[in-house]
Amino acid sequence: MDDSHRSRDFCLSILKEHTKSHSLLNHAYAVETCVRAYAEKFNNDVDYWGNVALLHDFDYEMFPTEEGHPFRGSEILKEKGFTEEFRNAVLSHADYTGVPRIYLLEKVLFACDELAGFITAVTYVRPSKSIEEVKVKSVTKKMKDKAFARAVSREDIKRGAEELGVPLEEHIEFCINAMKNNKEKLGL
Repeated sequence: MDDSHRSRDFCLSILKEHTKSHSLLNHAYAVETCVRAYAEKFNNDVDYWGNVALLHDFDYEMFPTEEGHPFRGSEILKEKGFTEEFRNAVLSHADYTGVPRIYLLEKVLFACDELAGFITAVTYVRPSKSIEEVKVKSVTKKMKDKAFARAVSREDIKRGAEELGVPLEEHIEFCINAMKNNKEKLGL
């Protein structure tokens, strides 16, 4: 079955059914924002790419282990009629699944996942807590501070940009700008 008929509202209902944490919901929206911006840049299906990003971690709260996430989510999506292509894109964002990132969407999702969370964390420590104050330099400086947002893999951020074939600073700037364009919805 083709996923093109799946609306954001439908995907959002799945996300909200399985995710109650405010921070995880915000993470989904931030990653969606960055991925949608890349879809537009690369002239791809913005809604489809956005839906993959929206649902990439929807099962994490219920199944937070490597044995559970994102495998259980993929099973849930299969039951709801999502295609293998959609599910593989979701699975590919976690290296430990063994699902390779072949398509551009998969590379973009991986590149945006950790970075969107890190940019959000950098925003929260700004005096105004506004993304308007966040600059590439402030993100790269915080990346060097191992104590800051220690759960975020700096290696994944760097590798994501490499796999995407975009210089790290350019990728960071692109994601900051995408998030600035959606700052009200993201609460930033």
